[in-house]
Amino acid sequence: MNAASPRILGLNPWIHDFAAYDVWARPLGLYYLLAILRKAGFSVSYYDCLGRPDTSHLKKNRYGAGPYLKQALPAPKILGDVKRRFSRYGLDPEQVRRNLSAMEKPDLILVTSLMAYWYPGVFEAIALAKEIWPDVPLVLGGTYPTLWEDHARNNSGADEVFTGLADERIVDLANRRTGWSAENPVRSGSLDEFPYPALDLEGTPVFAPVLTSRGCPFRCHYCASGFLNPEFLRRNPDAVFAEMLYWHERYGLRDYVFYDDAMLVQPEKYFLPLMDKILSRGLNWRFHTPNAVHIRNLTKRTAKTMFKAGFKTIRLGLETAVFSKRNGMDAKITRQEFLDGAKNMKEAGFDASIVGAYLLIGLPNQDYDAVKESISIVKEAGIRPVLTHYTPIPHTALWEDAKASSRYDLEADPICTNRAVFPCQKEPFSWKLLSELKNLCAS
Repeated sequence: MNAASPRILGLNPWIHDFAAYDVWARPLGLYYLLAILRKAGFSVSYYDCLGRPDTSHLKKNRYGAGPYLKQALPAPKILGDVKRRFSRYGLDPEQVRRNLSAMEKPDLILVTSLMAYWYPGVFEAIALAKEIWPDVPLVLGGTYPTLWEDHARNNSGADEVFTGLADERIVDLANRRTGWSAENPVRSGSLDEFPYPALDLEGTPVFAPVLTSRGCPFRCHYCASGFLNPEFLRRNPDAVFAEMLYWHERYGLRDYVFYDDAMLVQPEKYFLPLMDKILSRGLNWRFHTPNAVHIRNLTKRTAKTMFKAGFKTIRLGLETAVFSKRNGMDAKITRQEFLDGAKNMKEAGFDASIVGAYLLIGLPNQDYDAVKESISIVKEAGIRPVLTHYTPIPHTALWEDAKASSRYDLEADPICTNRAVFPCQKEPFSWKLLSELKNLCAS
């Protein structure tokens, strides 16, 4: 690396929330951008305020997921009706201050973000970075400013707010902010042109997040994937396999986490050829799908292939099993497709300890008797029901219903969209309903 090349620091901020758990979460978009910048000739580094993977003293499961460190914080005043403990998840701020202060001064700081209602942790990270390096330009990007651009511009403290996909624009941004002149190695929009994400900047990774596609062909009413990633792009299975083999050979990794929104779409063209390559090599790998897969494509062949390949954590995108009450929420699946998919998974050898079906709770005007019925249907099918809280998101079809059903002014502050507090109901948050539903899932 040219010693004169500008230094760019990627910063992953804290999480401020009522609950958070590391389910293989990594800022993959930021890793890709840092890899692109490095290939363009910039000097890149990375710091994670969440503190991973340096929390080995905390209990972790054998696949690399686990809890975060946390510190109690006062809850946001606007959520004063919520009787839950609020926390900062990640490293102690003083440790972060020491670590950042000991680093060589960067020429540009890139701060990423994910859930919009986590912005207080983003703001805290920005403020600390600006305190240490007040004259270094700092750019905020990611999901939060893309969905809530005005809020981010008016409140974040960043020198610049960057919205939308950045892979074809990041080098131009870095050139403009540092005065350098580099060519972007990514121009065509093909995911196969991307350099491998900069996982090495973590230190020694314990698993590899893998992207086989970006975007989704579906437009579910509760999901912003179509807004965040307007075009559905796929990677060549040969390229995906080559990347996974690279991580295995370099770090001995066995655990791979698929981040796709639509990995199983057209499985005979993409997913199955990838798995066939892995199986033909006799690789003893393990796979996890926390983002959920589409049940419609769980054919007998697909299910058997997943079992043989070593899938250890599978989440299915069901949302509700009471199909008469889907209310046009999505068009991903019918009742028979769910039952067939569940049967195929069981016959392939999977049990409920591995396969869980996401059920959305906290939807606008939701009938919780239907949720309880969904839990029963999923359990009868031999699948584990997994509750996932609905997050109201602007630029989605459900946004207007969410605003109308909420006890908060959702448009006023993204903190009010925190899914942990059931924002889309008029009554204050209560443990009673949530505990009842969790107990039904566990019984």
